Amino acid sequence: METREILNKVKNHEMTVEDAEHFFRREPFEEMGYAKLDTHREIRSGFPEVIFCSGKADEHLLQIFGRLYEENGEVMGTRASQAQCDLIRAVYPQAEYDPVSHIIKMEKQKKEREGLVAVCSAGTADIPVAEEAAQTAEYFGTHVERVFDVGVSGIHRLFSRLEVIQDANCIVAVAGMEGALASVLGGLVDKPVIAVPTSVGYGASFHGLSALLTMINSCANGIATVNIDNGYGAGYLATQINRLAGRGR
Repeated sequence: METREILNKVKNHEMTVEDAEHFFRREPFEEMGYAKLDTHREIRSGFPEVIFCSGKADEHLLQIFGRLYEENGEVMGTRASQAQCDLIRAVYPQAEYDPVSHIIKMEKQKKEREGLVAVCSAGTADIPVAEEAAQTAEYFGTHVERVFDVGVSGIHRLFSRLEVIQDANCIVAVAGMEGALASVLGGLVDKPVIAVPTSVGYGASFHGLSALLTMINSCANGIATVNIDNGYGAGYLATQINRLAGRGR
């Protein structure tokens, strides 16, 4: 729970002062032996802990998923396989799984989404990473517009959606191959651009290294680059920028 949520519960007589005091006196993490759940992360940073599912033992993943759901009333995991989805949904059938982004989550109902972030992909093959970015931002309360398949091989496609892109508080540019999309967008907007290189491409793309080098060497201003295929990191950062834009109004 967020600090404000706890204080409102006390104010509305839904939680006793003693229970609130007990919450704030707890250790800032929960020891599970194999994991230390950062239960105070949302209080410190405004974002609850998210699970990176890949590589986790089934039992550990299931218990972490359940405990974070109990703590926060919602939970999200990234890079979840179909087998991990089946494992979780056997216990939590209400969990939603997207096989494109590999995100599994249970969200609070009627979540308000604010501001505007445009998530752009150069090609259709970049959509899994773009969807990870978009769904991460949406999970954290951001309104997202998807602008897919607007790479530089057909630049006119990008211009057809330029108005919504320019209206956004932040733009996420997801591209493999040579990764030129971020540079093009950086020259067309007055907002921050988060560049996400993907591992899409032929041999000389070196599994995304070519796009990464293009993006960090861009001559366009206002571009910041995250790691290869790191849609989650881009969606998180875009939400931080979107929130700051909202406070400035």
